Amino acid sequence: MARKAATDKKKDGEKEPSVTQQPPPAFATAFTIAEFCTAHRISQTTYFDLKLRGLGPDEMEVGRRRVISFEAAARWRQAREAAAAEAAE
Repeated sequence: MARKAATDKKKDGEKEPSVTQQPPPAFATAFTIAEFCTAHRISQTTYFDLKLRGLGPDEMEVGRRRVISFEAAARWRQAREAAAAEAAE
């Protein structure tokens, strides 16, 4: 059985695959701040602005790192949705 040669080149016009930030692994139970921001499509600047205003998610301190549990992220989303609905009334 023949293997594809390592020297095979891409066809003309094909682009290199873009490098994107991957979601956390399926077994992860918490987000890093960067992962949380990526998953919720907000910038880290926005995250820290929300945190300063008391509107950020609950964080856990694990050693020197801060992480956000999936449950805390869900509570944060519910609170933000409720605030948006209230503002729309």
